[in-house]
Amino acid sequence: MKKIEHIGIAVKDIALANKTYKSLFGYEHYKTENVASEGVTTSFFRCGESKIELLEATDPNSPIAKFIEKRGEGIHHIAFYVNDIVSEMARLKKEGFTLLHEEPKRGADNKWVAFLHPKSSHGVLIELCQDMEAKV
Repeated sequence: MKKIEHIGIAVKDIALANKTYKSLFGYEHYKTENVASEGVTTSFFRCGESKIELLEATDPNSPIAKFIEKRGEGIHHIAFYVNDIVSEMARLKKEGFTLLHEEPKRGADNKWVAFLHPKSSHGVLIELCQDMEAKV
């Protein structure tokens, strides 16, 4: 793993959260994206070499909606950038981590993504990210 790619934060109202983080950072988000397959709208802020991803549910049955219902707003996941997501998934599976899916899937911000179950990482949902330009 090369670096923290982003920290995902579940929010109820992305417009309000964008205003809050604009005040915090002193600049606007650089991208908003709807990820229909996950039932979310995302908004990204750059923070040094990493990013903050705000996630608002667009579907009441989405993982983000369920997370907020159960735990409230807050940190949802930590994403790490990897060079080869397929190899990293295989390595982590061999190390005993539980993957939430067997193949990388399309995520926000032009990335291939895969998630590790929080039960395998002390209660933290871990996301692996690789640029889509790279082959998987």
